[in-house]
Amino acid sequence: MAPLGGRGRWLLAVLLALALLATACGSDSGDERVAGDGADGTASSGAVPDVSERGDPVYGGSITLGIEAETNSWLPGTGNFSNPGINVALAVYDPLLRRDESGSPHPYLAKSIEANQALDEWTLELRPGILFHDGTPLDAQALKTIFDEYIAVEGSNLAGQVDEVTSLDVVGELTVVYRLSEPNSAFDHVLTGAVGWPFSPTAAKAAGPDAGSHPVGTGPFVFDSWQRDSRLVVKKNPQYWQEGLPYLDEVVFRPIPDEDTRISSLATGDIDVLQSLRQSAVRRVRDLDGIDRYEHIGNNSGSAIFNTTRAPLDDVRVRRALALALDQEQLVEVLGGAGITPPQDQYFSQDSPWYSEAAAAAWPTNDSDEARSLLDEYVSDPDRSDGQPVGTPISFQFDCPPDPSLMEISQLYQAFWAAVGAEVNLNQVEQATHVNQGMAGDYDVKCWRVGSQDDPYAVFSDAFTEGSALNFTRFTDPRIDEAIVTLRTTADNEERKAAVEAISLVLAEQVPNTFTAGTLTLLAARSEIKNVDGWVFPDGTLGEGVPGATTMLGHVWLTS
Repeated sequence: MAPLGGRGRWLLAVLLALALLATACGSDSGDERVAGDGADGTASSGAVPDVSERGDPVYGGSITLGIEAETNSWLPGTGNFSNPGINVALAVYDPLLRRDESGSPHPYLAKSIEANQALDEWTLELRPGILFHDGTPLDAQALKTIFDEYIAVEGSNLAGQVDEVTSLDVVGELTVVYRLSEPNSAFDHVLTGAVGWPFSPTAAKAAGPDAGSHPVGTGPFVFDSWQRDSRLVVKKNPQYWQEGLPYLDEVVFRPIPDEDTRISSLATGDIDVLQSLRQSAVRRVRDLDGIDRYEHIGNNSGSAIFNTTRAPLDDVRVRRALALALDQEQLVEVLGGAGITPPQDQYFSQDSPWYSEAAAAAWPTNDSDEARSLLDEYVSDPDRSDGQPVGTPISFQFDCPPDPSLMEISQLYQAFWAAVGAEVNLNQVEQATHVNQGMAGDYDVKCWRVGSQDDPYAVFSDAFTEGSALNFTRFTDPRIDEAIVTLRTTADNEERKAAVEAISLVLAEQVPNTFTAGTLTLLAARSEIKNVDGWVFPDGTLGEGVPGATTMLGHVWLTS
């Protein structure tokens, strides 16, 4: 079996699970720039739709951003940074690396990053002269202290992400080397997330257990105040290391979990920017006047995940039957995504370089007759895994959070599966319990989200290796293990594409989860708010825009 390495990622666990799992089946968390509306009303490549002219940058002003949820802590290692929390974090923290327009990791706080030929040592050099908000320097020793005392320690929710790092060594005032236990061609992707958000170790030590309530980074804004579940305020960093940034004087974040309330708050001007991962919200916001929409779609899809260690879901005949019973078009329509985003059939969207036509052709699409035949074969098998007498219908529980739209989608799943002979008990589970049960493997079938814009090595080693905290389905396969080794040990693009296709074909055969559709995500802003998606790296390279409805607020300005 391929070793898990450093990809057992609790950050991604939250992105997949806590990022408003109340919309999990509703295809929620796109990561790839959308580019406009196609002639048929679907998302297509090109310019972002309905965004007013930016004009010249303007300094000053305060904006309020309505986000979907609160975050428990703002300290990497303890914070569960779902999509809403990432917006806050990237105002206070600068990343060592972030993805550029092509999706590749690119230096931000780092001046450079380079792997050795064996891919088991990664040398990172910091930009000079950068200070944390408390005036202490961002240098190599700070990175080492953060790593050794906060990131890689027992109890850190990021420790699994870096468990392949045997040591982080200081080799110069601004240079460190990450030494890995094995080659990893995608290790730089790790540093685009919370592992790569440096915070002041001096301030964290002084604050002790309260450090997560008083974040101190190098970012464009300085933490000012936090009223949990109400508002968090950050103020302009007057000593920011990027000359000319930020433009705004203040940003206020307001967690507003109710989608209707958040949309009406934008419409009335109570908030200036809305963040959403809901297809129905995208459709409604498109009808508002005076609003700029920044939409992205990516590799994340709504899903039903199967616990492949629990009967009858441990039998591939049952899993394939349940997938074949689904009419994805109807599911997408109920979720509000019809005409917005197409059904998905693998972990990568059609716009992704990792997309496989062969895997698309192999995916089990709606065929009720074949679904009934497979279930009948299982039900008539005297050695069926659930131990029930021959002829007994299969039964299982389907969990989803108690959101009105998810109640409707749950009923549709139930109807599809009942139509082919399955008895399905619907169970509403509060979000926190839903997530905990998924992580513990204490479920039959759950509505969920799968996939991300991350490198395929991270995506698949997280989701399908034994022992991974993110292997919610508990599914493994030696063919996947072999392909993951290829993804980890080679940088050859064609070899890696072949490995991705091999994994995708196994998943189409074994069906540990279903798909609904890729998620179109949204940052919607009053037209006076400019440059939400136009942030650039210090060297002028264009950034990835607004993946998963997140952005770099230090580059945003207000015209009036």
